[in-house]
Amino acid sequence: MTAKHLTVRDVPKPLAQALDREARRRGTSLNQTVKELLGRALGLASAPFDNGLGDLAGAWDDAQFEEFERNTAAFAHIDEQLWR
Repeated sequence: MTAKHLTVRDVPKPLAQALDREARRRGTSLNQTVKELLGRALGLASAPFDNGLGDLAGAWDDAQFEEFERNTAAFAHIDEQLWR
């Protein structure tokens, strides 16, 4: 099956701006961003949803996780003397 070229006319300015922002956030071209968003919206995309939070949460490697666990282990300790 050959690829099809599409032209979308009269894209509302807020939608065009949102697409530009999303393309910049992803670091991909506008064309690639639109194809990925359309594919996901139509249930054709196999890639998981990327909301951009991976850089902030859930992106640790094992060493970073173990360091966090070591550094926060003291928070699990309850000092009974403080609660009397």
